Amino acid sequence: MKKILAAAVLTLLSLSASAERADSLKEAVVKYDSLDVDEVTQTRILTGNVILTRGTLQLKADRALLKETPEGYMSVTLTSSPGRVATFRQKRDGGPDLWVEGQAERIEYDERQELVKLHSKAVVRELENGRLVNELNGPYISYDNRREVAAVRNDPSGQSKAGGERGTLIIAPRRTGPAPAAAPAGK
Repeated sequence: MKKILAAAVLTLLSLSASAERADSLKEAVVKYDSLDVDEVTQTRILTGNVILTRGTLQLKADRALLKETPEGYMSVTLTSSPGRVATFRQKRDGGPDLWVEGQAERIEYDERQELVKLHSKAVVRELENGRLVNELNGPYISYDNRREVAAVRNDPSGQSKAGGERGTLIIAPRRTGPAPAAAPAGK
């Protein structure tokens, strides 16, 4: 799931690093309670404590719909049971302990288009050395990884509607101490 969700959403905040690039070349290992496969349409429906791992990427959901194109591109839709959320976590390129993680009631990812969409109760966090750097939440978050363009909308449909919910952006300070005082002029 090529650069999936990771850069896929949270790098939308700082856009300074992307998902672990090597992950897209690794096999996907999926654990589940129940599986239905349609080889004609290359569709797999997995239910019950679904955990998909591909390199550093880990996706968790109550249900997953995986499709594969004849060219080998995957798309996945993760859904949760009422009162729960689907989640993802992935290491980002650019340092030893850089991560992106997120959650929503429904998460859609299209590997070919490198597009991720989080619907309902969407939250994405960027972490450095275990510390929260950025957090974004709203009813709908999408991220186009090719163009590095993010959109947050106030309705889970992906539209902005009058009277819709409000989102929140949290940007943690990058400095650890006060800025040095400027020297007086003329000295």
